[in-house]
Amino acid sequence: MKKIIKHLAAALVCLVLNQTLAIASSHREAPLISNDPLADNTDVYAFRSPTDSSKIVLIANYIPFEHPAGGPNWYTFGENIRYEIHVDNKTSTAGSDIIYRFTFSQVNQDSTTFFRIRLGKENWKTTYTLERSLNGGTTFTTIVSNGIVPPPNIGPRSIENATVGLGVPNYDTLIQRAITTSTTGERVFAGPIDDPFFADLGGIFDVGNFRQPGRDGLAKFNCHSLVIEVPISTLQKDGKTTAQATSILDSDFIIGVYANASRPQIYTFDSTGGNGTTTGNWIQVSRLGMPLTNEVIIPIGQKDKWNATMVNNESQFEKYFKNPELALYMDNSQFGGAVPGLAQLRVQSASLGQYDFRNGKPGLFPLKGTAAVAGTALDNALFGNYLLPDNMSPRAVDILPIFHTGVPNLRPYQLATGKPQGNPLAAGKPFINNFLPTFGDMLRLNMAVPVTPRNSADFSSLGLVRAAVLGLTDTRFNGSAALQNIPNMDGFPNGRRLEDDVVTIELQAVGGVVLAAIGLWYDDYNVNTPGANPVTPQLGSTLAFNAGVVRNDTTLKTAFPFVQGPWRGFVGASYSGQNPLPVNFVKFTAEKQNEDVLLRWQVNNEINNDFYLVEQSLDGRTYTQIGKVNAASGNVNTYSFVHTRPALDKINYYRLKQVDKDGQFTYSAVRLIKFNGKSIMVISPNPAQDYVRVYAEQNMNIHVIDDNGKLLLSRKLVNSSVEIDLTGFPKGMYMIVAEKNGVRVETRKIVKQ
Repeated sequence: MKKIIKHLAAALVCLVLNQTLAIASSHREAPLISNDPLADNTDVYAFRSPTDSSKIVLIANYIPFEHPAGGPNWYTFGENIRYEIHVDNKTSTAGSDIIYRFTFSQVNQDSTTFFRIRLGKENWKTTYTLERSLNGGTTFTTIVSNGIVPPPNIGPRSIENATVGLGVPNYDTLIQRAITTSTTGERVFAGPIDDPFFADLGGIFDVGNFRQPGRDGLAKFNCHSLVIEVPISTLQKDGKTTAQATSILDSDFIIGVYANASRPQIYTFDSTGGNGTTTGNWIQVSRLGMPLTNEVIIPIGQKDKWNATMVNNESQFEKYFKNPELALYMDNSQFGGAVPGLAQLRVQSASLGQYDFRNGKPGLFPLKGTAAVAGTALDNALFGNYLLPDNMSPRAVDILPIFHTGVPNLRPYQLATGKPQGNPLAAGKPFINNFLPTFGDMLRLNMAVPVTPRNSADFSSLGLVRAAVLGLTDTRFNGSAALQNIPNMDGFPNGRRLEDDVVTIELQAVGGVVLAAIGLWYDDYNVNTPGANPVTPQLGSTLAFNAGVVRNDTTLKTAFPFVQGPWRGFVGASYSGQNPLPVNFVKFTAEKQNEDVLLRWQVNNEINNDFYLVEQSLDGRTYTQIGKVNAASGNVNTYSFVHTRPALDKINYYRLKQVDKDGQFTYSAVRLIKFNGKSIMVISPNPAQDYVRVYAEQNMNIHVIDDNGKLLLSRKLVNSSVEIDLTGFPKGMYMIVAEKNGVRVETRKIVKQ
């Protein structure tokens, strides 16, 4: 007897009515797809290859939260699923222009065993066919047949042992064997990898409970990846190479990229236990373009509908970009005070003294149809009706185009560098053009933008946010409004590199950092003061914010396929991955000891650490080594160092340079000590019962932190003082921290009685 399930998606609705939202960058992001992990998109990346600038690397990841020891049925790509990477390179056609389609097949080489690998044979041995369409899916041509998918990285007996396993030198050998070149010139890899996404999932989804440091919820989990390295001339609409580009922001080189997965409409189960059969049309069950769209933009009641909707038919969802929910938690008039983890981010409510970008406010709508916007992207003759739709959609001017059309190299979307004071609508310094107005959720990448070398001192995981900072503040770039190659212009949201910290970037963007970059400064900028510095405390606070996890838990490969190999299910008493990053700074403090400075730091994850260099600066820019501390063994360690000759008449800046055994290094946060003069802060009363009032110099942010280091609230000084309500705080000791331009300047203890 056979049971016929018609329209699988409709049937699954009944199973998941009580499901709740799961976690990560499209890792189980909607109720229905959480029940079908093999078809679940987790992430999409598109970037110009750092090893061959004539190529673009397209990556689509699937199957979230694969535990390395998840046997006996380790995940692999599924049969009866179409995995596709879509590329849109022109506005004259509806839908995708280029499609890469993967389909997978599986065989059991030894069905007598429950082991995945035994005696050199592999069960669930998976191969694939890759097809390519250059006409939007009308016809497909097979460009790879019998492509190899490596097995899971089970352990040394399964992989390296020549008697019972596959007998290869190491797992990376399997990765290299799986890399192939298609008949049309693309390099291709399909297989299990370390999940390169990183985020403090536990903090994020505990109602925005961001913490410092965060805990990477994807650490030591794997996923499955499709990686294609494609010549730019294949993706460019006219077959051009970048040598033919008119500039590094040439509009003819913009592409949009997304990935999806589809299943047949009807699956018939066989009651005898044999393989079922499929019939009917192919139904899209998952898709992903921009990261985090379906997690933090689309509300839970619309998430399944979002996954089923084709990219070029999603105008019904635009309202969620115009007033993103996250902005409510960056607005003190809404729920900002209830989410201390986002206290550093506050959306502009009076930019340039008049423009309010909080949810439901007018934003730039008062300028609609006026002479002020003539010739800009906000002109009704161009895109004004889309970017300024009404007086209640303030983020249609920045968040909506970032996610739905890309951003054009038109006024006002140029850096404030070169613009007259207080006039964001003037021409400024170009820094982005990935405008492809096909009105759909895709990664948009301008392929003409040069690659920022990964070993460059300027390379930053903050992508275009960092490029904007350099373009505004760095003397190499801020002396002219002319177009220049600013480092990280090739970073998210202009495409997405594997290193890019998309969680931090998107939160900063919702917090208004893009508006600030083009001259719509934060509320504490005084437009009436000639020559006022736009790098105000609020901008500094926004730029200093991070989401708690700022890098992946392991390294990336320096050559194709760039993603790192999967974590191993068994190595000795534990499991480890490829070249794990060694250290996480849990705490770093600097304290006065008479006329010395005591530095103390606590770290964990010391897997590959060699030593720490202690560095001091007197200007916050140029650092000098003043000491070296060798690393200890173990997972959690505490260190200290005494600086016996600090400057007594200047501010002392301290940081730690942590160096791995393989030469890689990272820096800690910066700590400051000042000896001379009176305290920066006056706090009264202390001890206190109901409130304290903090007095300090202007341009300070004041933070309250509990004994566990958790940020409880933040306040901005107004007229050099601020009153902090303590009535809801338990009795005990708290720290009051004064911060200037994102750097802690002084810390004082208070007691709540």
